[in-house]
Amino acid sequence: MKKSARLAAILVCAFFIVRPVFSAPVTRLVVPGSLVAPVLFVPPVLPDRPGPPDLLASPSPQATFESVVAELKSGDKATRLRAVRLLKDAAYPEAAIPLAALVTDRDDEVQIEAIAAELNIFLAQRIVTRRRVGLVIEVRNKIAADAAFSQGPLAIGARPVPAAVLTALRTAARDTHPLVAVESLYAFGTLAIEPTGPARRALLRETAPDLASMIGAANLEYRYAAIRVIGRVFERRAEDDPVEAVVGDAVVSALNDNDRGIRGAAMQALGAMRYERAVAALTEQFQYFGRGELAEAALEALARIAHPASTPLFVTALGAKQNALKAFAIEGLARVGDGTRRAGIETAIAGDNDERLLLAAAFAAVLLSDAPLDPLVDALRKPRVAVQARQYLIEIARGRTSAFARHAQDPDVQIRVGVADALGLAGDPAGLPIVEAMQRDRDQQVVQAAERAVARLSGPRRDQ
Repeated sequence: MKKSARLAAILVCAFFIVRPVFSAPVTRLVVPGSLVAPVLFVPPVLPDRPGPPDLLASPSPQATFESVVAELKSGDKATRLRAVRLLKDAAYPEAAIPLAALVTDRDDEVQIEAIAAELNIFLAQRIVTRRRVGLVIEVRNKIAADAAFSQGPLAIGARPVPAAVLTALRTAARDTHPLVAVESLYAFGTLAIEPTGPARRALLRETAPDLASMIGAANLEYRYAAIRVIGRVFERRAEDDPVEAVVGDAVVSALNDNDRGIRGAAMQALGAMRYERAVAALTEQFQYFGRGELAEAALEALARIAHPASTPLFVTALGAKQNALKAFAIEGLARVGDGTRRAGIETAIAGDNDERLLLAAAFAAVLLSDAPLDPLVDALRKPRVAVQARQYLIEIARGRTSAFARHAQDPDVQIRVGVADALGLAGDPAGLPIVEAMQRDRDQQVVQAAERAVARLSGPRRDQ
């Protein structure tokens, strides 16, 4: 009888041991213009992390921050691995530089954990990788660099990323182990957007030939990651110099890749970089495909580059049957800045109720006629077009930051968060007073968004 009771107790404990894993989503090309939003990895919202003087939440309460950092230099792999995992969960910013040495460790497992630890320090929301409730329930969450990268620039918080961390990640991206190389590459792409001013210019100059050479790798996943990272890191900012040909031309060459995903990623990267030398090649791609995912990706890239030579193509595309092509044509004409095209845009959208298309027209109205921002701001409430609206607001914010002041006090939390994010990513220091005031908002989400924005805008101001 007692034996049966013990067996039942064991089965009950086994039933309640839960180990879900948040792994990276399968990488896929998000079709430009699609109304289906990409699946993003959303980390749990946790309280602010404590400082290093506190004890680490480890099985050994005597393990201090200093003693754990010292273990990173141990010759024993198990000791180093234990230390990295403790620091990964603690996510102390002071551990970033000591951990950088382990990113290029001789052991692959230690490297993977060190990469995850570096990411966790700088993510906007820390991820708790292991949590116990009582004695039996354990939940494990995995920190995946691809998943963090896929969240976009808002994945990281306000902490400055040391150059030593970025150098270590870029070095590890050349590792012979494919998983280490890809994880390092995505982690680099996630964190390398943080520097501004002279630090950013130096980073782009130093990394250009290295990242460009990765596009020629034999491994398809690695090539895809390299192109995506180039598009993120070299995405054109107002203060940037033109993209170096060594990078831009390497991405143009990927338009001839046999893999459609690689070609689509290359188009997106060229558009993000606004690489004018790609206009002819992208035009050929659009004319060749005519319709479908790659045609849309090519036209979107041309619309982001917005070279005046593409104006006839945009005018023709206004008459397309596909609303995605129409929307990209409207965006292109808006960015070219020819106000005489406003009437043609209004004709193209007449009688259409497509949210994406109407939002593109509202974006054009702001750029071509200095129309109010209200339709773009209001779209932040709509899940289907919120990301599109935020991107438009980022583009128009420079030189128009005063128009955001009223919306920064909107009763809707989503609006206030979106305004703070847009002003921060726009990079115009004139928006700093608005986001500084938003740090006193009653909602914690708004406060966090405002803190990120202040950190981004304070850098350019200091550099001037």
